[in-house]
Amino acid sequence: MFSISVESSFEASHQLSLPDGSKEELHNHNWQVTVEVSREKLNKTGLVMDFHLLKKKVDNITAGISDMTLEQSSYFSDKNASAENVAFYIYEKLSAVLPERVCLEAVKVVEEAGCFATYRK
Repeated sequence: MFSISVESSFEASHQLSLPDGSKEELHNHNWQVTVEVSREKLNKTGLVMDFHLLKKKVDNITAGISDMTLEQSSYFSDKNASAENVAFYIYEKLSAVLPERVCLEAVKVVEEAGCFATYRK
């Protein structure tokens, strides 16, 4: 199995709902995203897929939630905009646009240094 990873980032704010029903204060993060994809055998050109193409796909997805309050996105209107849900959001969107035979292994989202969430199937 071969795998590659790319990193990207975007800025967005969020206001988590807490277990007691209250909300955090609205605050901003420079979210760091790492995605890993794999392929059993390399393609004709000896790649899992092109790094630049993968990064462009990730950047296109994060552009839809960049520079905004995440709760304003229709995706997060009914769910907490946690790092876990951001990772899942990116995973769902990216898995739908990958080339045939390329498998999305994981999406890692870093909210701030030392605080991250990873989604993988």
